[in-house]
Amino acid sequence: MEELRHECGVALIRLLKPLSYYKERYGDVAYGLNKLYLMMEKQHNRGQEGAGIAAVSLDTPPGQEYMFRERAEGKDAITEIFRRIEKRRLEINNCSADGAAEKSQSSIFNSQLLMGHLRYSTTGKSGLQFVHPFLRRNNWRARNLCLCGNFNMTNIDEVFTMLTRQGQSPRILGDAYLMLELMGHRLDREVERLYQEAKTAGLQGTNITQHIDNHIEMGNVLRSTMNCFDGGYVMCGLTGSGEMFAMRDPWGIRPAFYYHDNEVVVVASERPVIQTCFRLEADAISELQPGEALIVRRDGNIAMEQILRQQGQRSCSFERIYFSRGSDRDIYQERKRLGQQLAEPILRAIDGDVAHTVFSYIPNTAEVAFHGMTEGIRRLSHQEVRTEKVVWKDIKLRTFITEGAQRNDLAAHVYDISYGCLTPHKDNLVVIDDSIVRGTTLRESIFRMLDRLHPRKIVMVSSAPQIRYPDYYGIDMSRLEELCAFRAAMALLHERGMTDVVEAARRGNLRAIYEPFTVEELNRKIVEILRPDDMQSPVELVFQSIEGLHEACPNHQGDWYFTGHYPTPGGARLAHRAFMNYLNKQQS
Repeated sequence: MEELRHECGVALIRLLKPLSYYKERYGDVAYGLNKLYLMMEKQHNRGQEGAGIAAVSLDTPPGQEYMFRERAEGKDAITEIFRRIEKRRLEINNCSADGAAEKSQSSIFNSQLLMGHLRYSTTGKSGLQFVHPFLRRNNWRARNLCLCGNFNMTNIDEVFTMLTRQGQSPRILGDAYLMLELMGHRLDREVERLYQEAKTAGLQGTNITQHIDNHIEMGNVLRSTMNCFDGGYVMCGLTGSGEMFAMRDPWGIRPAFYYHDNEVVVVASERPVIQTCFRLEADAISELQPGEALIVRRDGNIAMEQILRQQGQRSCSFERIYFSRGSDRDIYQERKRLGQQLAEPILRAIDGDVAHTVFSYIPNTAEVAFHGMTEGIRRLSHQEVRTEKVVWKDIKLRTFITEGAQRNDLAAHVYDISYGCLTPHKDNLVVIDDSIVRGTTLRESIFRMLDRLHPRKIVMVSSAPQIRYPDYYGIDMSRLEELCAFRAAMALLHERGMTDVVEAARRGNLRAIYEPFTVEELNRKIVEILRPDDMQSPVELVFQSIEGLHEACPNHQGDWYFTGHYPTPGGARLAHRAFMNYLNKQQS
């Protein structure tokens, strides 16, 4: 319902055969680019603020470009990028035979390494300069580095201090820029190591360069770089000499999947993307493990290296609830289970009166949980279930009116309802959504809209537990006061004069805020906060339990936004900082 911005999506392709092979077998010199385009479009859900691609050609002679990058802003960024590329293809085709051959050799179409990125910002920074991939140029192939990733680092201030103490002067205080500079510095050290090795072996001139290009150990670079960072990430990169890598954080917070055969190596943020684009079964695709890197050498050899020691398995459960495509085999079943497990508390909320209840969902991401919910209701009640598509999501309206009341009225019409789908004052209405975060859309739109149907009672269901804590690993919910569960807890503490609890949270125990209250008490206060004054229908909230979440998604134990158990020190520190910022604002 409330759009949450997720950090990013990534796509990598390494062509392992000569480019002529793909033209002969698949009939297109742009086989790799076509696959990259498809992989990026299939992950468009992961980023609509911007996109970028990078590519490296292994066969380009000196004096011609061998490392390419294209970036664009906006939800149509992918289309814009590939439109430019297609324009270049037409220019090449219109050249004479000799001119076409020369231009093709120094074009992106001659690339064996391809990398794509979809961006959603969670830092508030926008503009083309913040769109991935980030590129560090050098006149030596091996020192060129291009990075992109799905990440959010929680210790950027510490890394910045470390770099400045070394004498570096980063241009921008941002995790992507600092990552590029630090890893580029480590790559320089690796090149220098190989240079000394080549000199000791008696090599000279271009033989030294070839030795460096052929022997870069990206594992060395990653080990000496990534141990400096705290956060959730999948970090991907290309070097000018032809190295490709993808690495996952040691907690496995952010997702990454890969596949390779004798033609290609591919990496993506979601498994069904690889399945669809390369016509594979789910079992053919592997998941990158926490702290592990997939490294493809210049010669095409593939290595899996454990870069950092695995710290645990805290894969983000929100990927399963909301962010990732529901077409994944396992995610589809998990979302159904999330719905099924809510059947019992829903039946209690409607006093078992299934015959006089209509069940529906908020489109579009809650649809699978809805099917699971109705299956669970049928199984427990042994009754037929009445289902309707009560809520419709219209196109996003452009709120060109800037005055507050009129703007809010326009924003409230993103959703519409099916009139006449229940009997007024007789039927209950149960509506499931994937999550309730800020509650803004409920207050400004959904509750008022559903009230126009005059249900006897509205039961608003969340397939996720109460979101009580901010996220710092790539989800756009970093301000405590925006979370409706936090606002409810603070209101109850204020009403009951529980200043000792606030002091405990101030000293570092943020979880103390919720300990005095049951889920039901918080639910009632959330309803009180979100329910419009002019609303007639009574409202009850039903949230998923933590136990139900873990049962439905057993391999994705990352639950810090629900429980406050942050997997890294940086996440816990930033959460406490957010609480102190909140208190300071309240006192000012």
